[in-house]
Amino acid sequence: MTQPGIPNEYALSTSCYGTRLKTIEDQAFAAVAMGFRRLELGRSDAMVKLNGFEDARRETGICVRSIVAGCLDPRTEGTNGLKLGSLSEDQREQAINSVRRHIRLAQRYGCPVVIIRGCELEDKTLIDEAERLHARILREGPSDELKANARDLVARVTKKGQRQVDHLCRSLHQLQTEFPETKLAIETGENFSDLMNFETVGWVLEDLKQHGLAYWHDTGRIQARERAGLPPQGQWLDAYAPKMLGVHLQDSAEGVAEMPPGAGQVDFKLVAGYVPRTAEKVVEINPRHGRGEILAAVQFLVDHGF
Repeated sequence: MTQPGIPNEYALSTSCYGTRLKTIEDQAFAAVAMGFRRLELGRSDAMVKLNGFEDARRETGICVRSIVAGCLDPRTEGTNGLKLGSLSEDQREQAINSVRRHIRLAQRYGCPVVIIRGCELEDKTLIDEAERLHARILREGPSDELKANARDLVARVTKKGQRQVDHLCRSLHQLQTEFPETKLAIETGENFSDLMNFETVGWVLEDLKQHGLAYWHDTGRIQARERAGLPPQGQWLDAYAPKMLGVHLQDSAEGVAEMPPGAGQVDFKLVAGYVPRTAEKVVEINPRHGRGEILAAVQFLVDHGF
């Protein structure tokens, strides 16, 4: 027997569907059937057709509350927010144009925020080193030696990426100036070689605070980084919760993120104590997890104070 949906105030990321549902209309109706009334347009391996959403919205009352830059393109394409700090002027301009498309879509749907996730370091040597270190931690576990290596690597990535961070701030400033009515929020990247680490996020938020740049928290990615010896969940929340517009709710264990909340090691009671009451709360889990696991995650979050 099919388990009924749980009426809730969370948003569901469309990335949870993967390639199962091909149109935003189908995704919206499926979300409503699970009890959601809010959507986030997330990144997926395949581009989702947007036709039919207006009809779905009229019939169900569902709304789009956040959009991740890059959702309009397949995840394999590089023309998204990851290149806003590129050393190449052409690639920066392509990335800015991509984010412009997403902001215009947000305005069309009455969506208040566009999320910029990560900033890609352009240094092949450090990228390769980061990939090898990540593989070792997954294979061997996070020993004290490997944790020290991770901290050292992130420090070198931060130092190497200074010019790119400057370019990122200029790109974000340009977009905020062009579209002051849409909020932009930055979120940490997934890899050790990504520039959006704890220190850099603080710099960027401080640099653009007068323009209203906000922070978006990701419980699973932060937990995975914490396991590798990088700043823990509580440190991120202490520093950036006052600037938090929303949170991606996912779990992590053994370095694997995008697990359903309750299936991993994230302390969701800790997180609940920091998340602002008005912050958007988005369930974002890997598409290998189905309807039953999404509903179980919602019940877990409700039981833990969200």
